[in-house]
Amino acid sequence: MSRRSSRLQAKQQQPLSCQEESPQELQAPEHLQTRKRRTAEQEIKKREDGKIAKKHQYEIKSCWPPTITGGISPCIIIETPHKESVTSDFSRFKKYRFRNLFINPSPLPELNWGNSKDVWLNILKKENRYAHCKHFTSLHSSLQPHMRSILLDWLLEVCEVYALHRETFYLAQDFFDRFMLTQKNINKSMLQLIGITSLFIASKLEEIYAPKIQEFAYVTDGACSEDDIVRMELIMLKALKWELCPVTVVSWLNLYLQVDALKDVPKVLLPQYSQEKFIQIAQLLDLCILDVNSLDFQYRTLAAAALCHYTSAEVVKKVSGLDWESISECVEWMVPFVSVAKKVPAKLKNFKKVAAEDRHNIQTHTNYLDMLEEVNSGVASTAPGQLSPVSTGGIITPPKSTEKK
Repeated sequence: MSRRSSRLQAKQQQPLSCQEESPQELQAPEHLQTRKRRTAEQEIKKREDGKIAKKHQYEIKSCWPPTITGGISPCIIIETPHKESVTSDFSRFKKYRFRNLFINPSPLPELNWGNSKDVWLNILKKENRYAHCKHFTSLHSSLQPHMRSILLDWLLEVCEVYALHRETFYLAQDFFDRFMLTQKNINKSMLQLIGITSLFIASKLEEIYAPKIQEFAYVTDGACSEDDIVRMELIMLKALKWELCPVTVVSWLNLYLQVDALKDVPKVLLPQYSQEKFIQIAQLLDLCILDVNSLDFQYRTLAAAALCHYTSAEVVKKVSGLDWESISECVEWMVPFVSVAKKVPAKLKNFKKVAAEDRHNIQTHTNYLDMLEEVNSGVASTAPGQLSPVSTGGIITPPKSTEKK
């Protein structure tokens, strides 16, 4: 067979092979046609929906006249009258203005780093959040109020030994009092452990170079071990719910004196008051805080009453926003403490590695228990039901012998 005949036979067989493969090739276009059919149906549906929406809009518009009397179309959104203009002149509403009688106006000056009103409100909120009460002794049958006084006096002495700040002591005092409110039937043998643990927590918060835990265990003379302090620390933190930032009494005093003596507003964070005046009032507060009855008052009221004894009610009103009615009870309660505290003049002490401008912030200790006993004896002698001698001409005279019983 020649080459030409073989080529002719191949050409004749080629259409047959194409006919055999055509059913398989037609399957692919069927899938494509199905997809096209679906997309076409979707487009038709969209068009019909669009026509229905246009028809609906037309029906809404056609049921209203193009304009209502006054040239206003109902299809246009009209602003309500109170949005058209903002009233800037409130002179007509002076008699309708209200003032919150439960929030004192901010005595803070204008601050370049924050809003003084917001800062003041945050301080007051924190004061109300950290509550304390003198009746915690009723939760512990084996404890007496004088035990708290002895413990706090010892903590004052520890603070002076380690040159801790006054803020550290008052943080520890707050932790102790609030923790005791969360517990029941604490044995008196646990008081020292709770007290030294409170000071340990406070020192880690306030001090730059806090004493080591070994030093806190050492001052207990073997009564508390390091492990005991660590275990009690976890218990106290859970009981206090990690709320460890109260505004203490000494913080309020610092704020009041700073506002009173403030002359340079940009330096509002730098102390501008007298150190001697600060330590005199701080010594009075140290003595007062040993008495459990001090917990009847808020910390800011205690600081304001102490300041009132060394200044005036006008100064207290200026720096704290508290009027005389708010502090009169605390001022009266503090009178015997003031008379005893002024007998022991406070003096600035020098401490190693403490700058001169920071000396007043270091906690000091004196014979506070003896002073507190003198206060209590004076209060007992003038207790209700007992008449004090009548003063004539400024000189106290004893009663006549015939009048004695």
